[in-house]
Amino acid sequence: MFELKTPVIKLNRVGKNIAQQIKKLGIETVDDLITHYPSRYDDYSEILSIEDFKNKKNGTIKTKINLIANHRSFKKNMIITEAIVSDETDSLRVVWFNQPFLAKNLKTGQTIYLAGKISEDNQYGLQMTNPSYETVSDDLTHTGRLVPIYPSTAKLTQKQIRFLIRQIIPVTHLIEDWLPRKIKTKYNLTDLSFALEQIHFPSDKNWLQRAVHRLKFDELFLIQARNQIVRKKMKQKESLVIKFQEKETKKFVDQLPFKLTNAQRKSAWEIINDLGKGTPMNRLLEGEVGSGKTVVALIAILNVILNKYQSAYMAPTEILAEQHFNNIVKLFKKRPFKIALFTRGIKKINVKNEKDGKKISKAEMIKLIISGKIDLVIGTHSLIQENVKFKKLGLVIIDEQHRFGVKQRADLGKKSNLENNYLPHFLSMTATPIPRSLALSLYGDLDISIIDQLPIGRKKIITKIIDAKKSSLTYNFVKNEIKKGRQVFVICPLIDPSDKLGVKSVKEEFQKLSQNVFPKFTIAILHGKMKAKEKEEIMKKFLANEINILVSTTVVEVGVDIPNASVMIIEGAERFGLAQLYQLRGRIGRSNHQSYCFLMDDNDDFSKKNIVQQRLKALLEAKNGFELAEKDLTLRGPGEMFNTKQAGISTDLKIARLSDFKIIKETKQAAEEMFKIDFNIENYPLLDKKINDLFLIDHLE
Repeated sequence: MFELKTPVIKLNRVGKNIAQQIKKLGIETVDDLITHYPSRYDDYSEILSIEDFKNKKNGTIKTKINLIANHRSFKKNMIITEAIVSDETDSLRVVWFNQPFLAKNLKTGQTIYLAGKISEDNQYGLQMTNPSYETVSDDLTHTGRLVPIYPSTAKLTQKQIRFLIRQIIPVTHLIEDWLPRKIKTKYNLTDLSFALEQIHFPSDKNWLQRAVHRLKFDELFLIQARNQIVRKKMKQKESLVIKFQEKETKKFVDQLPFKLTNAQRKSAWEIINDLGKGTPMNRLLEGEVGSGKTVVALIAILNVILNKYQSAYMAPTEILAEQHFNNIVKLFKKRPFKIALFTRGIKKINVKNEKDGKKISKAEMIKLIISGKIDLVIGTHSLIQENVKFKKLGLVIIDEQHRFGVKQRADLGKKSNLENNYLPHFLSMTATPIPRSLALSLYGDLDISIIDQLPIGRKKIITKIIDAKKSSLTYNFVKNEIKKGRQVFVICPLIDPSDKLGVKSVKEEFQKLSQNVFPKFTIAILHGKMKAKEKEEIMKKFLANEINILVSTTVVEVGVDIPNASVMIIEGAERFGLAQLYQLRGRIGRSNHQSYCFLMDDNDDFSKKNIVQQRLKALLEAKNGFELAEKDLTLRGPGEMFNTKQAGISTDLKIARLSDFKIIKETKQAAEEMFKIDFNIENYPLLDKKINDLFLIDHLE
């Protein structure tokens, strides 16, 4: 019998080639394989007669083979296996391509199950093409049931995956059910081993539904339980009391070149109150692109520095860190604060009357930070290096928090030499507009502040839905904008061309625009497969207005501000979620120039045209990103509105989705009730181990 840690290569009929393909799916052990869940199911559960099958066009039939033979197709140079099958109601032609072994495996007179779809052949009429087959038995895998369809690779068939998983189903009974019995009883949840068996080979639709619910509940409950543990641990720790510097704060706010929104004021006040409590702040500041999160963070930094402590501000990229450094130095120019930029490629400090600051060596930088002479350090992953220590780190700020792992964030928090082992205060920031109800449920370990207003006086971005066939008018408009000195984003859904999907790719759009449409303008390309340094160089040139048009994938969704970019063209707009379109559009409209966003609709399917138009119009009408995220959920149903990386979840969700509102609510309630009654997690050793294995709770202290 196999065990959970048994390597997949030791399973029956697994050679090096199959093991290599399985590894591409992230599967190396039996444990990995058992949690490789189906993405969908083909319903072949009803056994039909051939007569009924010809009417229904889809399903499973039980038939007798009258004739089976191979012959070569001269047109396509392939082997065709042809069979004539029948039952008491009718007969049917069946064809398989390039599977000559079937003529040996299947014999005339044999009774078999066939599952698939019926098609029309010009020469032979109705026939079944490439169906799954199975000899008659009591334990069907590929026919006569709800048949699982798995995420796979080009060289790994569904039949191979099902064969492997069928082998290891008995292993599910070795998996200990870590969910406390009282929770299973209250929420009517099936046993874990049974759920794992049913998710792969469901007895019927009802048991499949119950299995899916149990496994989704498990994933989301672990997040909620982890949240409860972290929140409790944070409340037991002590931190600095940062006294509110009311006079200085008001002076700073009054001197800003813009007026704060009410949402900014409210969020800043919530943070200031947290800083004064003596327990570590653990807060998420959520606000869409351009809502002014940085200024709110600066109000916190101001108070920390005036209380004689240091702050660390961590950004995901060097170019973004440098932009923060330049902006913050300007806003603090009337203050005697020492501000540093510390990235892999740049080490510099602000110096009076020097616009770009003074470059210093890495050794000098570390010495200044350790001595406490630097008040605010802005940087990237470089701040997590072991030899970087702070004398008195009072506040850690993580910008675009989903770009950093839990352990990375915790490591930065441990770099202070504060007295009494005090923890610094912690502020995360994200630009992903998650609906309030979802955010409050999902981030149970964090207090949440939401900036749901854009700065006063910001010009509304003029947004239009354009039929892709009428793009020439848009291109003429773009030419005029570039002649005025403006810059343009062109966003495409794909990097490489795809005949199957039929949507625009970055590479082909770059070729078309640079050679045919805008040959006189400077055009660059940007996508996720490029090296980080290469991407940053492109963005620096774009920021410096050395590039007129940037053709990119969604990698620009979160990134550096380009105030001069006033036009965005989104090709295949119907391919993106509304929340993502909103994020992308937020990359323009960052200055006093009027900005324009053109949503190019490539959809030719008239049956879907109304739905596409309805979704895109919602983008035009929504007042803010949060309202749009709620609308997106309504229009798209239970699809994946946000992926786990966007939302900052520290583990991958294999089956649950962030749009499973009902289950999220149930798991939050279950975790709160459980830990309220008996918070000693050691009373639940299986649950304790599961949480620690997934989330590394020890690193969160």
